[in-house]
Amino acid sequence: MIKRALISVSDKQGIVEFAQGLSDLGVEIVSTGGTYAALKEAGISAIPVQDITGFPECLGGRVKTLHPHIHGGLLARRDVPSQLDELKELGISPIDLVVVNLYPFAKTVAREDVTIMEALEHIDIGGPTMIRAAAKNYPGVAVIVNPQRYPEILQLLQQNAGALPEATRRDLAMEAFGHTAQYDALIHSYLAQVAGEANRPLGTDATGATVFPGQGFIPMVLQQELRYGENPHQKAAFYRDLYPAPDSLCKARQLHGKELSFNNINDGAAAVEMAKVFGEPAVVAIKHANPCGWAVADTLVEAYQKAYDGDPVSIFGGIIACNRRVDAATATKMAEIFLEVIIAPGFAPEALAILQEKKNLRLLELPGLASPRKEGWWDFKRVKGGWLVQEADTVADDEANWQVVTEVAPSKAMLADLRFGWQVVKFVKSNAIAIAKDGMSLGIGAGQMNRVEAASIALRQAGDQAKGAILASDAFFPFDDVVKVAKEYGIAAIIQPGGSIRDKDSIAACNEAGIAMVFTGRRHFRH
Repeated sequence: MIKRALISVSDKQGIVEFAQGLSDLGVEIVSTGGTYAALKEAGISAIPVQDITGFPECLGGRVKTLHPHIHGGLLARRDVPSQLDELKELGISPIDLVVVNLYPFAKTVAREDVTIMEALEHIDIGGPTMIRAAAKNYPGVAVIVNPQRYPEILQLLQQNAGALPEATRRDLAMEAFGHTAQYDALIHSYLAQVAGEANRPLGTDATGATVFPGQGFIPMVLQQELRYGENPHQKAAFYRDLYPAPDSLCKARQLHGKELSFNNINDGAAAVEMAKVFGEPAVVAIKHANPCGWAVADTLVEAYQKAYDGDPVSIFGGIIACNRRVDAATATKMAEIFLEVIIAPGFAPEALAILQEKKNLRLLELPGLASPRKEGWWDFKRVKGGWLVQEADTVADDEANWQVVTEVAPSKAMLADLRFGWQVVKFVKSNAIAIAKDGMSLGIGAGQMNRVEAASIALRQAGDQAKGAILASDAFFPFDDVVKVAKEYGIAAIIQPGGSIRDKDSIAACNEAGIAMVFTGRRHFRH
C-alpha cells in the first residue's frame, strides 16, 4: 500500500491533479524545489525534502535528494524484516512511490546557441538515482516517469485501496529503466557530437587507430507508428536518431498527401542519399530502394525528363528525389504520371499548387537535400541476435587511382559518362550493372545472383540506346562474359574495380571489341 510518495518533476503537466488525487487517498507527499512550490500554490500539503534529510539543498540545487533518508527509504526491501528494523533504528521512513521526470536535457541542447556548460548543468543526477533505486526495488516501491500515466495509476490506486498490483509496478520499473537508459544515451550522443566523434569514421579514434567500442548505443525515439510494415500483416513503426542529420528523411516536412508507409520511408531514405551525389541539378527515381531513372542536366525539368526517359515503365508509382527546388515546369511534368512521393529542398508556390491536385501524392520538403553530401556516418544492419556495423559507403573515389587498362582510352565525353555511371552503380543492389550516356541512366541490372545476368537485364532495358553508352559494374568481372554481352549492344566504355585473377581475359575481350575499360581499384558492393 502506498503511504508515502516523493514527487520531483521537471515537466509539471498533470502533476497538481495527480498529487491532489494522492492526497485524497491519504498519501503523505515529500517534494523538492519547484515542484514543492507548485503543490503549495495549489493548496496541496507537502513536506519539503530538506525536512526529511535535515540538510538544505546546496550547490545551486545540484544536491537535493542524494541522502540516506531518501535512498534508504527507497531501497529497503519490504520482505526483509531486518532491513525494515534497520530503517526504524536510523529514523528513516519508507518511500512507497517515486514520481520523477528529468531535467530537459534534450530541449536544452536542441538550442543552436547552447554552451557546453549549460548542457552539463541540465544533466540530472538525483533524478536518475531515485528512479533507478525505486525501479530496482519495484516489488515494494512504484516509480512513475511518464506524466501520461498519472490518470491510469491514480485510478488503479483508487480501485485497490491505495495499492498497485505487482505487474503494474514491474511495468513501471521497465519503463523507468528505459527512460534513464535513453537519457544517458542522449547525453552520450551529445558529448560525442561536441567532441566531433558523432561523424568520425567508425572503428577509428582521434589518432586514426582502429578502435571498435566494446559496447554500442543506438539511442532513438519514436517518430511515428505506421499502418503496417513491408506487408499488411507486419506491424511497424519509424524511429529516428536523437540528433538526426539535416539531410535525413526524418527531418522532412510533409506538405501534402497520405501518411508515409514503411516502404515509402525506406525508399525515400535511399532516394535522398542518391539525390545528393551530384552538384548539378539531379533527379532520381526509386523503386524498391534501387534507382530506376537517374539524370543530371542544366535545369531540373531537363533532369526529370531524362530520368523519366531512362525507364518510363518503372518510374510509374516510384519515389522521386531532387536536389533543387521544384519549379512549375518540373511539377507539370511530374503531374503527368502516378508517383508515390516527391522529395525536394522546396517547392515553388506554383509547383505546390500543381502537385496538390494529386490527392494522395506525398510531398516532402527537406532543405538539407540542397546541402553538400557528408561522409562518415555509421550504417547499422540488423541480423537476428545482433547488429552488423560499418562505415557508410560515402567516401569519394580518387580518380587519380583510376587506370585505363585497354589499348583504346575513353574520350572526354565517355569519361564524363563513366564518372556518372560509377556514381549510379554504387547505389544499385549487388550484383549491379548500370548503363549510362549523356548524364542519364539507360538501364539498371540490380540484385542478380550473377553479373552477366545483371548486365543482360540492364542492356536489354537500354536497347538501341546502349550503342555508344558506358557500362558500370560495382565489382570486378570474374570472366569475360560481361564484355562479350556489352560488345553485342555496342557499349563504348566500361568502368569496374578490377582485381580479378582473370582480369587479362576481360581486357583482351575489350581490346578485341574496341571497348575502353577503366579500373577504379575500389569495389562498391551494396547488399
